[in-house]
Amino acid sequence: MQIFWFLPTHGDSRYLGTSEGARPIDLAYLQQIAGAADQLGYEGVLIPTGRSCEDPWVIASSLIGATKNLKFLVAVRPGLHQPSLAARMAATFDRLSGGRLLVNLVTGGDQAELEGDGVYLDHAQRYEQSAEFIRIWREILARSHSGQAFDYEGRHLSVKGAKLLYPPVQEPYPPVWFGGSSAAAHELAAEQVDAYLTWGEPPAEVARKIADVRNRAARKGRTVEFGIRLHVIVRETEDAAWKAAEELISRVDDETVIRAQAAFARMDSEGQRRMAALHAGGARRSRAELEISPNLWAGVGLVRGGAGTALVGDPKTVAARIEEYAALGLDKFILSGYPHLEEAYRFAELVFPLLSRKAQSRLAGGSLSGPFGEVVANLDAPSRLASQS
Repeated sequence: MQIFWFLPTHGDSRYLGTSEGARPIDLAYLQQIAGAADQLGYEGVLIPTGRSCEDPWVIASSLIGATKNLKFLVAVRPGLHQPSLAARMAATFDRLSGGRLLVNLVTGGDQAELEGDGVYLDHAQRYEQSAEFIRIWREILARSHSGQAFDYEGRHLSVKGAKLLYPPVQEPYPPVWFGGSSAAAHELAAEQVDAYLTWGEPPAEVARKIADVRNRAARKGRTVEFGIRLHVIVRETEDAAWKAAEELISRVDDETVIRAQAAFARMDSEGQRRMAALHAGGARRSRAELEISPNLWAGVGLVRGGAGTALVGDPKTVAARIEEYAALGLDKFILSGYPHLEEAYRFAELVFPLLSRKAQSRLAGGSLSGPFGEVVANLDAPSRLASQS
């Protein structure tokens, strides 16, 4: 099981839908979050993309020197730049970071945003373009290790003699991750990507998506790994966790929810449609209505696009829910919580020890020497006191 965290390059706060408790997203704060994730033993961080976010490649590049082991899942958006340039950027980042790049292929689902970026393709055409883009990207990087050039003539994209002189550290190329809920997305995942990601739907729905992608990949002679994107609200008790969930949306008013849901409804993303259906387009507001599966809460999606569900509960319960998803075949978990700095620590401290993970937490009991915790009365370390009790 690989646990990733999230860099909130579109903003961070204690409360959703308001500036109350909000924090400026600057380099110092992003370095704090990335540094915490690196120190605590998270596998990597997801850096989002879109007009509401800072540029993911600039952000990731600025954090290479501030981290040691952390991987960066960086977005590539077909249509915004050519695949040859994207391959060059990926190879450079992979080399400078010592092989710490993962690539998140993002087709996009907001037509207004895409047109603002100069992309005027419909849903089906965007997936055609994405398939051509990532095919060219992969071939350029794979052939760079032997110095070969690549020709391709497609419906949307073409290259002639494409060549990369400086190959990436990872062979044949940095792994490609991708998420999408439509049939076209599943076909693209089955054909070309290394890991398929889903947003946090109930386990039965996730199982159906995994089965479809896995079957499509098998027909092509391929295998695909699987992951999930979720928020987490974990506290020492169930009651405290649900209270924190309700506090997170306590400043959201009806007008904000209506405005947000209207914007999401204009998108042609199947994944966004499925997220909205979990809370009936904002009509469901109570805890009973928003808990759509045991401990899976759809409240975040009232005002946040993309991933709109959170696992809510005490450490043992949240760990058990994660293990339920893992039993379906998921081994990559991209998590987040508000505010992202404190919640990175909270989740690592409370849940990491309960999960089946390759990378172990760098908290108490790890490779560092003690004492852990504040020395009591300038005399005793907490571990010594515990052993004497």
